[in-house]
Amino acid sequence: MKKLIHSFLVLLILAMTTPVMAALNVFACEPEWASLAKELGGERVKTFSATTAYQDPHHIEARPSLIAKVRRADLLICSGAELEVGWLPLLQRQAGNKNVLPNQLGFFEAAAMVKTLDVPAEVDRALDRSMGDVHASGNPHVHLDPRRIQTIARALQARLTEIDPEGKDVYQQRFINFNQRWQQAMPKWQKQAAGLKGTRMVVHHRDWVYLFDWLGINIAGALEPKPGLPTTAGHLVSLKQSLKSNPATMIVYTAYQNPRAAKRFAQMSKLPAVELPYTVGGAEGVNDLFSLFDVTIQRLTAGRQ
Repeated sequence: MKKLIHSFLVLLILAMTTPVMAALNVFACEPEWASLAKELGGERVKTFSATTAYQDPHHIEARPSLIAKVRRADLLICSGAELEVGWLPLLQRQAGNKNVLPNQLGFFEAAAMVKTLDVPAEVDRALDRSMGDVHASGNPHVHLDPRRIQTIARALQARLTEIDPEGKDVYQQRFINFNQRWQQAMPKWQKQAAGLKGTRMVVHHRDWVYLFDWLGINIAGALEPKPGLPTTAGHLVSLKQSLKSNPATMIVYTAYQNPRAAKRFAQMSKLPAVELPYTVGGAEGVNDLFSLFDVTIQRLTAGRQ
């Protein structure tokens, strides 16, 4: 009996003194990157998203709670391409965490891993607010192209491994699993969206450049007179006039955008207005990247009928 108690106490002491691997703290600027990090890291990562699907990622308040999260982060994942330029640098400065500053191992910009679209022709000229939300590095909404997600996932798996070498096998296996499921899903999505190829759609903001590039959809115009600037009555009248010779099939807007402009233009143009989730959490059932594309394509195809 004494030997049994002794053995139990030894095991208990070992359990209490054996170091338990702390989860890697991942600060994601947007929900899509928190979801991707969780796909690749599983229990080895603890993810936090600074924004939700109902917030415009261009304009976020640098709250003290976010500063505290950045201070404790091992890895910071953001879209990049100046999407977060209005708030992220302040968080980084205030947090004092040198590991997640630009050019450090703990700072990962998704857009830097892929070729961006909408790169301004006049990159030598300083961009100013009069031009709207124009990004010198190109359109930052890269997560809406599954092909680019695949490339970013591979790069993120490598970065996780660099930061946490002991988790190499976990990250590699989870990437293989994710990639296999992703490769199976992409042809299915393309088949479902085949009828959308060549169609023209009005967008609220140029969030959809990458999705449309992948599916062969054309942008007929935008509700914003310039990227990020409020819609005006005069602009909507001009937009309606421009569609007379080359009509559109629908108007699309996101969960974080005020629907009034889309609904107003729907009344003016007699086009259906379709709300798309944009990112993880943007609609009921959109819990990960797979369901994001499932629901997005379902709503696009339904809106065209």
